[in-house]
Amino acid sequence: MTESTQDAQEFWEEFYGGHEKVWSGRVNAQLADVAADLAPGRALDLGCGEGADAIWLAEDGWQVVAVDVSANALERARAAAERRGVAVRIRFGRHDLSTSFPDGRFDLVSAQFLHSPVTLDREAVLRRAAEAVTVGGRLLIVDHGAAPPWAGEHVHEHHFATVEEVLAGMDLDGRQWERLRAETVDRDAVGPDGQAATLTDNVILLRRLDTQAASWKISPSV
Repeated sequence: MTESTQDAQEFWEEFYGGHEKVWSGRVNAQLADVAADLAPGRALDLGCGEGADAIWLAEDGWQVVAVDVSANALERARAAAERRGVAVRIRFGRHDLSTSFPDGRFDLVSAQFLHSPVTLDREAVLRRAAEAVTVGGRLLIVDHGAAPPWAGEHVHEHHFATVEEVLAGMDLDGRQWERLRAETVDRDAVGPDGQAATLTDNVILLRRLDTQAASWKISPSV
């Protein structure tokens, strides 16, 4: 699956430009599993789309910054948040993550299926996502590990990065991060024509360590 050089904003505005909702409106399962075990704090949702993950987090008590490159997507997400009564807990923002990134530090940074058929420096975006995690916070990355059965031939020919390839591309300092999960998982899904299928996802969950505290503990006594 070769990346197009089409402008990212133009592509995603067209993608979300129709009258029908694109996604299911349900929270991504891996995000729900991870966040369910955490005390609500500040969360960053990268590539929020129509807002399902951000809304779920807000309903669970999180303060959320949710960003996307598409104004159409953000408009839908804001409207959905207002309908669900959680708009006050979500700050939506428009960012092309290749060129700009939201300010602040977060207890949870979520990048769910942050793939793009147009040019995107994913490795740089994920490194910046890691920088936005506060000490003790989590970075959750969920990627497609393989093409869905119903995808076109060009998608099946695309190389989907493995968990280890994603981690190597981020080049994080192992002294600053704890791997809580780094694995490939399968999940049941239903295709566009109602067909049952099994999809493969890469799941990476990292926790930022307090390296200053660790240094203090091992410092020699005076």
